Amino acid sequence: MNERIIAVTACPTGVAHTFMAAEALKTAAAKRGFPFKAETRGSVGARDTFSDEDIHEADVVIIAADIETDLSRFHGKRLYRTSTSQALKKPEETLLEALRLATPYQNNTVDSQARGTELPAIYKHLMTGVSHMLPLVVAGGLCIALSFVFGINAFKQPGTLAAALMEIGGKAAFALMVPVLAGYIAYSIADRPGLAPGLIAGMLASASGAGFLGGIIAGFLAGYTARFLTRKITLPSSMEALKPVLVIPLLATVISGLVMIYVVGGPVSAVMRGLTHFLAGMTTANAVLLGVLLGAMQCFDLGGPVNKAAYTFGVGLLASQSYEPMAAIMAAGMVPALGMGIATWLAKSRFTPPELQAGKASFVLGLCFISEGAIPFAARDPMRVIPSTMAGGALAGGLSMYFGCTLMAPHGGLFVLAIPHAAGHVGMYLVAIIAGSLVTGGMYALLRRAPVQSAVPS
Repeated sequence: MNERIIAVTACPTGVAHTFMAAEALKTAAAKRGFPFKAETRGSVGARDTFSDEDIHEADVVIIAADIETDLSRFHGKRLYRTSTSQALKKPEETLLEALRLATPYQNNTVDSQARGTELPAIYKHLMTGVSHMLPLVVAGGLCIALSFVFGINAFKQPGTLAAALMEIGGKAAFALMVPVLAGYIAYSIADRPGLAPGLIAGMLASASGAGFLGGIIAGFLAGYTARFLTRKITLPSSMEALKPVLVIPLLATVISGLVMIYVVGGPVSAVMRGLTHFLAGMTTANAVLLGVLLGAMQCFDLGGPVNKAAYTFGVGLLASQSYEPMAAIMAAGMVPALGMGIATWLAKSRFTPPELQAGKASFVLGLCFISEGAIPFAARDPMRVIPSTMAGGALAGGLSMYFGCTLMAPHGGLFVLAIPHAAGHVGMYLVAIIAGSLVTGGMYALLRRAPVQSAVPS
């Protein structure tokens, strides 16, 4: 009898990897004959959530997540952790490894945070913070853009709808960005005892002008402080209940807050001011080079750490009113999936029928700023696909910066452009995207030699 498998998938943006990984695992499980159910924790919340019966009957639990998720309900179950990217690219291998390597999960707040290496842990903590910050960035940026519908300076008139929208977006949503980023980084590290210290340290970072860099430092500082105190402080059993709600939050808040005020705040705020001034005063050549770099990074690993590093940089700068890097990043992020669609159209004879269908789906995903549509092609033919996507992404990012394009929302693809003033220099922005996509599509069409024997998943 085949073992019953359940899986939770979650990625920082909660859009593409979350659902594509779940579908890939489902398909692989069906092929192998494993009873399977997936719970997706995407941008619209949890879908297909497990019942108590689902969890009870499961033999193995797979956590394919790039952010921290609540695992308390899986206490005692055999559990295996991996990334959404791994589950998407190698679903069958993931299932077999889970069956072979899964170990019983013990619901221990401290120990459950341990990872095999520290770098993936740091990445996951950062992405947890970014994933919770993103809705604020999107809502705030679009509210600001909507205020411009009434005129670029209309928000300066008190009592008007434009002023109210600017108040919502610029003073409320954007003011919460850094505290939420820091709070959920700390939450990922130390669970609930880390949330309050992280939020407070993040607020101090924001107030000092340390921006998103200060927020990242504040989150890790508060989180690791709370985790250290949780491990080291021992109280009588009668007072143990006070530790997570009083002792740890208080001490971690005081320690991390004092460090932020007296040690971190000043130097990091100076760095942020320098970065903001550099971006504002960039020469054309510097702007183009930055766009090329960000564009190439965005297209290197299609949702992996390098891609997310570039994306996080752009999102963080939105709070500092630096909108050009985000435009370059989103332009480049659309290129891989659009390019694969173009390649299958330009060189139909070199692709199998399933690949041609995958190309159509990839093109649609690209319009939505979902670069993961190119992943099936990259997984099958990385030595040709990745150079093609990086070349197109670098061109799109460089042209976007050259034209001085701006973007106030970190997601949405071409559909964001329909909102007045959400993007600047829209015509030239489209030129950058089209040029990059044509380079990627044309380059891969030329490099592609012959159809592969097995189909690319659509």
